[in-house]
Amino acid sequence: MNLIGKQTPLDRLFAQFQQLLGKERVVRAPSDLLPYECDGLTSYKQKPGLVVLPRSTAEVSHILRLCYQEGVPFVPRGAGTGLSGGALPVEGCVLVVTSLMRQILSIDYENQRVVVQPGVVNNWVTQAVSGAGFYYAPDPSSQSVCTIGGNVAENSGGVHCLKYGVTTNHVLGMKWVLPDGAVVEVGGIIPEMPGYDLCGLLVGSEGTLGIATEITLRLLKSPEAVRVLLAAFHRVEAAGATVSDIIGAGIIPAGMEIMDRLSLEAVKQAGAGSCYPEGAGAILLIEVDGMTPEVEVYSEAVTQLCFKNGAKQVQVATTPEERLQLWKGRKAAFAAMGKLSPNYYVQDGVIPRTQLPYVLAEIERLGAEYGFKVANVFHAGDGNLHPLILYDQSIPGQLEQVEHLGGEILKLCVQVGGSISGEHGIGADKRCYMPTMFSAADLETMQWVRQVFDPRNLANPTKIFPTPRTCGESAKFVLSNPQGKENLAAEVW
Repeated sequence: MNLIGKQTPLDRLFAQFQQLLGKERVVRAPSDLLPYECDGLTSYKQKPGLVVLPRSTAEVSHILRLCYQEGVPFVPRGAGTGLSGGALPVEGCVLVVTSLMRQILSIDYENQRVVVQPGVVNNWVTQAVSGAGFYYAPDPSSQSVCTIGGNVAENSGGVHCLKYGVTTNHVLGMKWVLPDGAVVEVGGIIPEMPGYDLCGLLVGSEGTLGIATEITLRLLKSPEAVRVLLAAFHRVEAAGATVSDIIGAGIIPAGMEIMDRLSLEAVKQAGAGSCYPEGAGAILLIEVDGMTPEVEVYSEAVTQLCFKNGAKQVQVATTPEERLQLWKGRKAAFAAMGKLSPNYYVQDGVIPRTQLPYVLAEIERLGAEYGFKVANVFHAGDGNLHPLILYDQSIPGQLEQVEHLGGEILKLCVQVGGSISGEHGIGADKRCYMPTMFSAADLETMQWVRQVFDPRNLANPTKIFPTPRTCGESAKFVLSNPQGKENLAAEVW
């Protein structure tokens, strides 16, 4: 209720949401909103106006329809593990949290597919089907807590994206709620459907085009044999050169991951890297899978290439327990940074594999120039870098310096022919860098697509695209609307 006694749009929505969902699934008390003020990018915070926790497509549809009628923006949120500020609330918004939508609705082994709600945790899918000899390939490092809805929104990857692709390669169809509350079905139960590839358009749209409420995923048959090789090198550049040599030899491992000296130090202090060799400047983890004879041949070839590039040692894990031990440190790397620094800032850029040695050396140089330590742990096989910049947020000005350093790393990625994101999305964090790799015409075209789905700019506003308010000069491009009026295309609600 406002000061003169008139109800605000949020007041009206609060009452209607309580009637729809019950009091326990609508959150408005200031103290109860605190857990929802940011996602995994904790340097940006904003309390939402309301939080709602639906359980079904019908409830999501009703929520978005009411928001549309009141002209109130909404922001979708899954488990809140995102690292680009994609689930960062905007002032006065309704935060639509899908974490209670956690049913696996159906499993079809014969056609290798499963239908899930968006709140299903990534790793639950594999756990549900592994007994029948199947698994779900995309596996972000946060797979034990991140949800499928968030993976769809950000088009998440993971260790196995080198060989098997990212989320979009494993989504067959979706039930989708548009920003006005209408429900549509895109894609289908077969890999290729006629018409526009709306499924491909919506995966990775970061909540700006609506919300997925049912997702049909592709399952893969578990491979006959799997081996994980750990190669230790004196320098991270040698590990990067080995990655290029392996791909150049025509070998496509299931995954290849690099951890440098600083990240190895962190995971050892956290107790997750006890099996990693002492004194290594970097390690390269290589997973090879397939038929048993193929795995044996490729494992031997990979070992020889590692030694050719100066590997100090190569160890091989064949049993599930041994493989789990080798991957344990890699999966824990981000969280382990807390052992070295009170805060860290992670970036997510992509470069051509052949540029790994050069770019890693440049990141080291930039870190020294700015006076910050930078740990590198990343998906080396597809050139998806994750530099972690260590800093102390309690020191005035450090966050701003670190953000600038992160921006320089993103620009470096683009300069060598890469991208400003591989799997974390753009969100609020990288929107100002979109013009470094897209022209004004490119961004204008993207805005036309967004406006078709969301003409009132209510769906996760201020994300992905630069705005004059947040990005200044980098947002100066103009879009003429159909009525002939000129608006700054990126300036949303």
